[in-house]
Amino acid sequence: MSILAAIIIAIAVILSGFAAWRMIGAWLKYRGRMVITCPENLRPAGVSVDAGHAAATGFGGHAEFRLSDCSRWPEKADCGRECLRQIAESPENCLVRTILVQWYEGKNCAWCGRPIGDIHLAERKPALLMPNRTSVEWADIPAERLQESLATALPICFSCHTANTMVRTHAELIIDRSRPMVSGTSEGSRVA
Repeated sequence: MSILAAIIIAIAVILSGFAAWRMIGAWLKYRGRMVITCPENLRPAGVSVDAGHAAATGFGGHAEFRLSDCSRWPEKADCGRECLRQIAESPENCLVRTILVQWYEGKNCAWCGRPIGDIHLAERKPALLMPNRTSVEWADIPAERLQESLATALPICFSCHTANTMVRTHAELIIDRSRPMVSGTSEGSRVA
């Protein structure tokens, strides 16, 4: 009897592990900011799906979606949620991170000219160079304004974004070594 119990326990552990693997995969698939076209006004809206609920209900293959946030709330919180159909049809294509990764594909940095290359979301992400010559991180752009921002922005690599941010926020710490120094002056002095 103990061999049969051990086999049943082993099968239960394997099935539980498989179920956990699928749920974690579904949760990762549906988490993050998304952009949809609001059926009411046909304009972009930023939404977030309840990824935990989608993962828990998606075990059989068809996840049930519900919103946890929308840029049109609280004013339109009682809408019919017709936008969920867009997410159900193509969840990856609604994700902000997918839209951005596709936008950067094959592009070079607007400042240094180096290829942006592969983007790893947990590492040094490139940024967007806006028309006013400031660089912004992805998280600083509201999802509902993403397409509008991408239409006017240029890609900028992480290193150039960091330098741009440093110059903007801490200009007093920047030493311009391209300008000649006056002989006999300290390191920080420059020719006017």
